[in-house]
Amino acid sequence: MGYIFDVKAARQYDSWYENPQNRFVADLEDQLLLRLLQPVRGERVLDIGCGTGRHLKMFLEMGLDITGLDASPYMLEIARRRLGSRAELYQGFAQDLPFEDNSFNVATLMTTLEFVDDTQEVIREACRVAKDRIFLGVLNRYAIKGIERRLTGIFSESIFNRARFFSVWGLKRHMREVLGKVPLKWGTVHHLPAGLRAYTHFVERCSLVQKSPFGTFVGMVVTLVPRYQTKNIPIKYAHQASKAGPGLMQTRTHSRQGG
Repeated sequence: MGYIFDVKAARQYDSWYENPQNRFVADLEDQLLLRLLQPVRGERVLDIGCGTGRHLKMFLEMGLDITGLDASPYMLEIARRRLGSRAELYQGFAQDLPFEDNSFNVATLMTTLEFVDDTQEVIREACRVAKDRIFLGVLNRYAIKGIERRLTGIFSESIFNRARFFSVWGLKRHMREVLGKVPLKWGTVHHLPAGLRAYTHFVERCSLVQKSPFGTFVGMVVTLVPRYQTKNIPIKYAHQASKAGPGLMQTRTHSRQGG
């Protein structure tokens, strides 16, 4: 099941994004998401762990067909106030999605894997309901900020006490174990202290810098490749042998591609 945000945590989560001092970091994350995912107007998007609906609103303004799911009723309450009837919102768990296979073009998980019990099961479910791409956004365990957050959690109560941090290599490993070798792209942002944003504005947006595996936020997009199962099917057909005589039925086994 994982950690479910209570009313206090939901409000703190939303107020963090509303704070102007944090807008620089949030904008970097959003720009990385859009650069890697490249959403197309009209696509159906499922935001798993949609929280208070901030990314759903961004997708809606881009002309996407949006659906959100979150385990926290308090998060969803804020999302409903933000989006009204413009989005379909569901309360549920990331490891057991209430949707049919291939229901969406894209599934996104923004800082969701940190708070679930079974990372690979959640990834597997996201791949089941999405037919084109999935986007994973996680907090980096090897970033300076990630180390700071974990150390702070030792001495004081924090939402990050509940979180599991990842790395680029660890996220790749999870994807390979679930999907095998599939096309993927990744990047990271927020490499330097946010207090220096006036001086690092262009550095943080540099594509070469974003290929460093040590930024605070890791984004990864995976292109889903259909899989086909090959199996043998016995086929009976008439075969005229010179010695056996005409009309003798012989069974041959042929192999064909099956879905």
